Amino acid sequence: MKYNLKTPAVLLLADGTVFHGKTTEPFSSNRLGEICFNTGMTGYQEIFTDPSYFGQIMVTTNAHIGNYGVNSEESESDSVKISGLICKNFSFTPSRVNSDISLERFLEDAHLPVIFDVDTRALVSHIRKHGAMNAIMSTATHHLDGLKDELKKHPSMKGLELASKVSTKEAYTMGDKLSEHRVAVLDLGTKKNILRRLEERGAYIKVFPYDSSFEDLMEWKPTGILISNGPGDPEPLTSAIELAKDCLKNEIPTFGICLGHQIIALSVGIPTLKMHNGHRGINHPIQNQRTGKSEITSQNHGFTIDKESTVNNPQAEVSHIHLNDNSVAGIRIKDKPCFSVQYHPEAGPGPNDATYLFDDFFDLMSKEKIEA
Repeated sequence: MKYNLKTPAVLLLADGTVFHGKTTEPFSSNRLGEICFNTGMTGYQEIFTDPSYFGQIMVTTNAHIGNYGVNSEESESDSVKISGLICKNFSFTPSRVNSDISLERFLEDAHLPVIFDVDTRALVSHIRKHGAMNAIMSTATHHLDGLKDELKKHPSMKGLELASKVSTKEAYTMGDKLSEHRVAVLDLGTKKNILRRLEERGAYIKVFPYDSSFEDLMEWKPTGILISNGPGDPEPLTSAIELAKDCLKNEIPTFGICLGHQIIALSVGIPTLKMHNGHRGINHPIQNQRTGKSEITSQNHGFTIDKESTVNNPQAEVSHIHLNDNSVAGIRIKDKPCFSVQYHPEAGPGPNDATYLFDDFFDLMSKEKIEA
């Protein structure tokens, strides 16, 4: 297919700032979402298909996007989840031997708009200074007033429940049916690699919709519960918070990842906060407070839990700290078989420094089973 690479496009931020670029063809409709950036040097396919990015326009800081194409086995969900892509140089011809198709075709099939030739250094600097905000992508470059009016109507990420948009509609199973470890996953927007990490350790897994009750999960007789990552504000997810409370009350081995971490914190009275621009990348340094060892981790979150409230909470202890800003990166619930982290131990993309947390979860399930 031939493209007009000179089609002008515009990115308009909620504060009125405008960035110009090009796109392959006129957009069929404008795209809106919260603007965010990821600093990863690789892993763009996993990022674009990560359900945690639902409702967000992605800015990539790496200068070249698309140069190694797309491999069907490396997606983190069944579809592209970002609202739009902003990049500097878009590579139309992949040079990777085992790529199935080009990123151009992949995004075209997903009807996802891309604006390239944007000064992404200036854009990211602006977001760092002024914070994450809503934005609109359009090829209607001469109608900025109309775009501003449309953007004003778009809801803020604060208070927005999005897990229902990406969670499975029906429960499903995978893994070894004869396994002694039966893991119930509350799907708030889980990545496939989380399920892979459970499956490669021999678990039998059942993935439940986001609004499933504690009783729904326990009817399956799990040996442990994992509360997954996902998009949006955690506070509106009242049913998930109640489920986490029941997990603690009944002392069910529970592991929370990212949004799941925030849900567990809320269940013990620790409030969550909207971050200035969030943590999104694959080189975030974390320190394990028990061992003193540091890890390089993959992160993707725009909300965090309040540190002062965590330190003063009688039910929780800080297990991991983010070394860049000293924010809470993990907690353990005292005298309960429950822990959670703000980052992604399953990686995909990213380093494998934190995969031991899955082993800790399996050890916790084994210990509770023996003591029972």
